[in-house]
Amino acid sequence: MAQFLDSVPFSGIIRIRDMMYSVDKPFRLDQGDVSFDAPETVKEALRKAIADNRTHYVQTTGIPPLLDLLVEKMRTKNGIPIGSADEVMVTNGGIHAQYIACLALLEPGDEVLMPDPAWPPTVSNILAAQAVAVPYPLHEERGWRPDIAEIARLITPRTKAIVINTPCNPTGGVLTREDLEALATLVTEQNLWVFSDEAYEDFLFDGREHLSIASWPGLYDRTIPLYTLSKTYAVTGLRLGYLAIKDPVIRERAKKVVFCTTSNVSSLGQYGAVGALQGPQDAIEGFRREIAARRDIFYEKLPKASNGLLTGVRPSGAFYAFVRIDPSWTSPLPNAPESQSWAMTEFLIKKARIGSVPGVDFGARGEGFLRFCFARDRVEIEGALESMERAFVS
Repeated sequence: MAQFLDSVPFSGIIRIRDMMYSVDKPFRLDQGDVSFDAPETVKEALRKAIADNRTHYVQTTGIPPLLDLLVEKMRTKNGIPIGSADEVMVTNGGIHAQYIACLALLEPGDEVLMPDPAWPPTVSNILAAQAVAVPYPLHEERGWRPDIAEIARLITPRTKAIVINTPCNPTGGVLTREDLEALATLVTEQNLWVFSDEAYEDFLFDGREHLSIASWPGLYDRTIPLYTLSKTYAVTGLRLGYLAIKDPVIRERAKKVVFCTTSNVSSLGQYGAVGALQGPQDAIEGFRREIAARRDIFYEKLPKASNGLLTGVRPSGAFYAFVRIDPSWTSPLPNAPESQSWAMTEFLIKKARIGSVPGVDFGARGEGFLRFCFARDRVEIEGALESMERAFVS
């Protein structure tokens, strides 16, 4: 029975992480983590939770004060008509939220449309539910957005759901209002569910806006919105995600998955999340502005640093640079991988101490690209680019 797990891939990010631990003074542009510290309201809430001995079991779906805050957030910020706190569950990070949603909704053999390129756990979670992942292309020339007509042509009688991710990891693409309007019409006509991954909802640039498809009339009935506090509040290590499910049957299944996989998310982390949501929210905009500045630094210096070998357009959202490798480039290292994106990844680790993620790890359409995280601090970003320049001229 367990053999199906052999087909569930581990992300190459794990392999890169292991490689980077052996590098002296590395530049960790492979990690999808911000360099900021959590707001003081989070730290104070954690300290208070420890002092108040909040170290015991709590409700499986989340502590009531946190659930109430999440309901209010999704209603007001995302425009989703959450009925009550019973519809919301706290999860062990965004990856756990996606896993729970897949197991609660999907049956073996169901087809799930998903973007290519996409965050690697997306396909893993679909396969873990014994469903079938069907990639739909994101187009660089469209700002890494899909063609909705192409998606429609991929639908079969076995199609159960579609995954959307906006802003997108790894590309930084942002779905427009028109995109979401068209998707809302499509999923309604075809009776499909939507997994809406909105982990990077607070990181948009150049006047772009974040829109939640579950806010469209009637769409929350068939949408499972997936969120995380990790990026917004710089608390990736606390493992705090959440989701909402209106359908009572699917929701009851999801509760069972939460219970069987974690019993309850860390009580201390949940009280820290209460502090994050109750406190002033100005840190979010401060983080966003600084990351926008770091994005600009990275893209301004990349052409010279890479000797013209890495190119790309500044993304509208998230905090990743998904850049194209010059097709003519070949690795000077012996025994280099056949994949150009893996070859470049290994070259930058070995010759420049820079971590990145090969584009092919995000799907077949990512071959020939690299992902860098520009949410690292400015010193690390500039140091990485200086080291890159030396590696390409040596």
